[in-house]
Formats: sequence, C-alpha cells, structure tokens
Amino acid sequence: MTKVVGNAVVGQSGGPTGVINQSLVGVIEEVCEHDCIKNLYGAHHGVQGIVNEDFYDLKKLSRRELDEIAMTPSAALGSTRDKPDQEYCSRIFEIFKKHDIRYFFYIGGNDSASTAHIINIMAQEAGYDLKVFHVPKTIDNDLLVTDHCPGYGTAATFVAQAVIGDDLDNRAIPGIKLDIVMGRHAGFLTAASMLARRNEDDGPHLIYIPERPVSKEQICNDVQKVYDRLGRCMVVVSEGISDVDHTPWTKKIQENLDEDAHGNVQLSGTGALADFLSNTLKEELKISRVRADTFGYLQRSFPGLISPVDAAEARYCGRMAVYYAVGPNSAASVGMQRFGKGDRYRIDTFMTTLASVAVKTKSLPDEYINEEGNNILPSFHEYVSPLVGPLPPVRFIPKQ
Repeated sequence: MTKVVGNAVVGQSGGPTGVINQSLVGVIEEVCEHDCIKNLYGAHHGVQGIVNEDFYDLKKLSRRELDEIAMTPSAALGSTRDKPDQEYCSRIFEIFKKHDIRYFFYIGGNDSASTAHIINIMAQEAGYDLKVFHVPKTIDNDLLVTDHCPGYGTAATFVAQAVIGDDLDNRAIPGIKLDIVMGRHAGFLTAASMLARRNEDDGPHLIYIPERPVSKEQICNDVQKVYDRLGRCMVVVSEGISDVDHTPWTKKIQENLDEDAHGNVQLSGTGALADFLSNTLKEELKISRVRADTFGYLQRSFPGLISPVDAAEARYCGRMAVYYAVGPNSAASVGMQRFGKGDRYRIDTFMTTLASVAVKTKSLPDEYINEEGNNILPSFHEYVSPLVGPLPPVRFIPKQ
C-alpha cells in the first residue's frame, strides 16, 4: 500500500473539556511516528485558524511541553463555535491545497464531524488525496455510535463530587437545594449525579433531564413528597429540561436570549433557570430555605478532578485517529466500544463514518430513567462508574 505523503492539520472545536488536550497530544505523538506526515500544523481556533492560515508548528513542542499540555484542561489550540457551510468549507479546502495538507484531524462533537464530512466530500469530488478523521469530544456524551465520549468521564466526576458536597451541606442545614447541570438535549451529565448516592437517604433525591418533559406542578409535588419524608430535598436539574409542551423552560422564562452560530439558545452561563425554580418552590411550598446553584462552565475545565480513565481514553482516541489515517481509509470518526464490567472494564476503538456522527445527537436511553421521569435508576451506575475518577468517602456520626 502506498501511503499518502504530505502535511497535516489538527484543530479543536466546540466547548472545551478537561481532557481534549489529551486527544491533541495523542494526535501529535502518533504523527511523529509516521514519516509520511511531514509537518503538523495546529489550527488556532479550529476552522477559523485554517481560513486565516493561523498555524502552530506542533512538531517543535518538547516532550515536557506535551506532557504539561496533555494535563491542562480546555483547548490548548483555542476553540471555535463557527458552523462552516459549503462556502466556508470551500475556503478551508483551498488552504489545504495551498499548504499540501493531506491529513485533517478535527477534535470535537457532532458539528465538527459534519464539517469534516463536508470537506471529505469536497476532496473526493476534486480527486484530491486527503485523509479526514474526526476525534470525538463532548461532556454531554451525546455523540451517536460511540459507547461514550472523551470529556464526559471528567465532567461526570466533577458533577458527582459537587453533588456529594452539596448533599452534605443540605444535611447540615436542611432545606431544598437545586443544582443546574449542563445538558441541552441529553441527560447523561445530569444523570451522573446519581453517583453521589452511597447511603439510603443520600441525594440527589430527584433528577430531571431533557428526555422527560416536566411541569412546574410536578416538580413542586415531587419536592414536597421528599421534603415531607426527609425534612430536606436535594434536586439536580439539566439546563435543557422542557415543559410538557416541549418548550425549554429556560426559553420560556427569559426574553431576548442569545443564540450561537448553530441556532442554540444560551443555557449555560445564566442563572435564570435556577432562580426561576427556587422562587417557584418558595412560593408554592412555603419553604423558606431554598437555595440554587448553576454549575455552568465550571464543569468543562476544572483542573482538580480529571478522571484518569477519561484522560487515557482521550489520548488513545487521538493516537488511533492518526493510526487509522495512515492506513487505507480516507475518512472516519473514532468510536469507542466497551468490554467487561467493573475492574474488568476496558475499551477498544473502531472507525465509523463521519455521516453517522454528524449533526444528530444521542439521548439517555429509557432503560436508565424511572417511570415518573424524575429520577435515574441504579442500573446507570454500571454504565457511568468506570468512566469517572475515585469518589471521596463520607461518614456520619452514628446516632447514640
């Protein structure tokens, strides 16, 4: 087999994660193992950097620099929310031809896979030898085909530990506590809060996710029942929850919402949903101590709670994208398949088409959601626990 010889570009796109730089370093490390890739350029702010010809020479980085970059959260190359259309991708393709780019590695979510897919089609139609590979990334864990996504395990670790702490706080000074967690369409990250339960009465006592519409009346009734039973209630809510008419609650309670290039209404970075729910519970239930926090962007790049499993898998996905690219395949997205359970948990990678990952998103499966739509079943523990880091123990003074 004759290998394609030329230069490569790698970029990062979408919301940063705690381990996206592990994938970047994985790409760099593997590229250095293959002589067919002459130069490796890092695109500053993803596709923006490509069209502006704003590149880093990544082969100049030392071993120490690579190790430190890998351990650093957020996107070392800078990210972008640009959603390239056909004309935008045409400009990218022209830059690739100008710089003899024969390998393109794009680390991101479903929109990044869509960009890669468009560029791959252009290259095929032009008869231009170009290897286009997508490296998965998202804390929402909502990419199709792959079992889970790099970035999710680390964000899930943050959510689980934050909720452990909030539940302990709620025990000490009882009342109602609400935590708002990222998740526009998928409830995977919010569902990870169930890892905080180690004792029978541990919170979260209620979990609301985008997959199940919920009314104000149901939330108030659910909270009242828990409060009557325990004298307190710990609630975790996805930022993307919707009313029974399927309109997101955040959209209903805010006017003049900002939208990004993908047409998504801003949910994170605003405390509107937390304020609305806490005020509603105070007024309806007549309970004075109601508190709410919005985790927001803290979930994405917090450096102290990086999951070792997530970091290793992210790096491996980056390396495997290059390994697949120097083979006979012209384009693909890297997927993960899990084997075994508990201590025997492991993954292997595989290739799937760019089209199978692009645009659409995956929802939390019904098998993990209770019938009432206000909680996550214990079976989800088996899915999520291998992906997170070790959780701190808690102990209470026993009643005499």
